[in-house]
Amino acid sequence: MTYTVKEVAQLTGISIRTLHYYDEIGLLKPAFYGGNGYRYYEKAQMLRLQQILFYRELDFGLNDIIRVMNSDTFDQLEALQTHKKQISQQRNRMSQLLDTIDKTIEHLKGEAAMKSEDLYLGFDSEKQAKYENEITEKYGSEIVEESKRSTKNWKKEDYAAIKAGFEDLNKQLAEEIVKGAHVSDRAVQVLIGKHFALVSQSYKPTKVIYSGLGHMYVEHPEFRSMYDAHQPALAEFLRDAMQVYADEHL
Repeated sequence: MTYTVKEVAQLTGISIRTLHYYDEIGLLKPAFYGGNGYRYYEKAQMLRLQQILFYRELDFGLNDIIRVMNSDTFDQLEALQTHKKQISQQRNRMSQLLDTIDKTIEHLKGEAAMKSEDLYLGFDSEKQAKYENEITEKYGSEIVEESKRSTKNWKKEDYAAIKAGFEDLNKQLAEEIVKGAHVSDRAVQVLIGKHFALVSQSYKPTKVIYSGLGHMYVEHPEFRSMYDAHQPALAEFLRDAMQVYADEHL
């Protein structure tokens, strides 16, 4: 069976623009192009797209997915077996986290006692340590301590407001990419100024630190995946725009 790019988008929930981008970077080529220039996909491409989505669910960046899937040694069946194992591990951890949530709710309602160590069952300690080590190595322990001091008295509403602010900026930056904007355009730099202000609420980044943060958005799989979910190449666009801002204002 043959599918148009519109039909693939409807089946998968992926935007047509993203499918075009996957074609441009050599990640997912259509089976053939019609005389009208339209892209058409068949079973092999649909299965490859499924693999891409599995890797995205597991927080792989696009560059890593291209490297793995375009390798001569890539085996689709072996990859699926690996996905199954990794997702099963995540499911077990999520189940533990749900159990921790239920017990915490009961504890807060006064319905059950809860040991201190039980508050953290299910959290990935290795992942938490990795994040802090990455930040410490990249920015120095003083930045980590400054951030801890600045956010010490933050409430849930404060974190939610910051998150909403970043989400809104990501959407606006994605719109600028669609418009064909350049990272140095005034409209883009106004948005980056707002981004800098949000970052500065937890610590005051220097020129080196702010531009380094932009690079981390691209290099770190989870950050990259988050930004690319808004718009393909948003991570790179944000990194380059942050560099322009850092050069001109910091």
